[in-house]
Amino acid sequence: MGTAFHIENFGCRAARADGEAVGERLRAAGLSEESSAAADVVIVNTCSVTAEADRAARAFIRRAHRLNPEARILVTGCYAQRAPDELAEIKGVAAVVGNSHKALAPEIAIRLAHGNQDHEPPSSDLIPVRNLLTGPSSQPTPLWVDDHFAHSFIEEAQLVPGAQTRPNLKIQEGCSNRCTFCVIPETRGHSRSLPEESVLARVRSFVAAGGNELVFSGINLGRWGRDLPAESGRPRPSLAGIIRRIFAETDLPWLRLSSIEPMDWDADLIAVLREFGGTRLARHAHLPLQSGSDAVLRRMHRRYRPWHYAEKVGALLDAAGPDLNIGADVMVGFPGETDSEFAETCELIRDLPFGYLHLFPFSPRPGTRGWAMHAESPVPPTAMEERMATLRSIASQKVRAHRHQFLGRSVACITLHTAPSIAARGRTSALSENFLPVEIDGEIPANRLVTLHVTNMDSDSVLLASYHA
Repeated sequence: MGTAFHIENFGCRAARADGEAVGERLRAAGLSEESSAAADVVIVNTCSVTAEADRAARAFIRRAHRLNPEARILVTGCYAQRAPDELAEIKGVAAVVGNSHKALAPEIAIRLAHGNQDHEPPSSDLIPVRNLLTGPSSQPTPLWVDDHFAHSFIEEAQLVPGAQTRPNLKIQEGCSNRCTFCVIPETRGHSRSLPEESVLARVRSFVAAGGNELVFSGINLGRWGRDLPAESGRPRPSLAGIIRRIFAETDLPWLRLSSIEPMDWDADLIAVLREFGGTRLARHAHLPLQSGSDAVLRRMHRRYRPWHYAEKVGALLDAAGPDLNIGADVMVGFPGETDSEFAETCELIRDLPFGYLHLFPFSPRPGTRGWAMHAESPVPPTAMEERMATLRSIASQKVRAHRHQFLGRSVACITLHTAPSIAARGRTSALSENFLPVEIDGEIPANRLVTLHVTNMDSDSVLLASYHA
């Protein structure tokens, strides 16, 4: 009877948080974690934000089946929600579980691992939403997908500082914005929040397990709490409010916030950063930009203008100081993007003190307004490539300039699980409180909070540091 599993995660921090939660449930059930070639059940946690993400997931599924034809493959995530039939037709797929039913994925995976997927399900929740007959054997591939998203939070999973020193806690799911390029509202539904007491319980259990840094993640994290009812005697739930409760009611050493939309950095959240930044709240803010052109932002249906974005960056720097590490997502080649509009993006990026950028080309997604816009006015591939190259150069200069200011200084860090190639050089990987990659001269166990002295920076812009206990 097989008891080994493997999880392959694609996509954003929120997706990885889902994968971490599934893995924790499987380990708690007694399953061991192995490579995909040795596992009895392989969970493929997909992304579908771009066509390349879809392709990568399909390629992994086919490779996993080729290397381990006896493994049962469970596909979940955004691609599973968007196109379940398409995935069910791939040879080797034993079940498709959309984001709508992701909370059921651990139990379904356990049944697959033990080979009893054809037995009577233990609860009505595990009855597939519908079956699809595939392949010459006409064996049903069960699908758990609908548009109600009633089973999207995996609340039972415990957070521990294990394989992930800095695990993600997904406290918010879905998005109610309607950006013209984005398929997320279809694949994850409207904005929903993990209840406040559930968040606090998960944080307490993480601290009790010896955790030092926790990352709050979500699809639209800044909207956490807006759908929750106000409790008697308490203010209406908000992200700033839950952070204050965590710092008042738990001993969590470090909390990091993942991506938050510019307009959701309100005065109260900025005040929390001013009060706790650099002590218990990481001085790290990731604000999706997408474009520095007003006209392009309007076509994208983004809810801010370039000057709003710049003002928000200024307010964050005023609150946290120049050590704040600001990152952004930037999309290249949105339909109709002209040379002058792209130049506006470059100018804004040059003017702002970014510490890093996530760059990606526009990818038309079926069912979005951007799909039709792309058909009408696509940006030529050659222009797309040239613009990506230009921004990569600007981003590289930004990264080095930002990290150079930390040479000769002390930085607070958490040690990570170190890759064998780095450990072979007698070094330890770490991440600074303000999201700088560091390599320490010496061997230190993971999950230690340490203060390091930065001595140099290598050709990949990784900071090199020494540590004296």
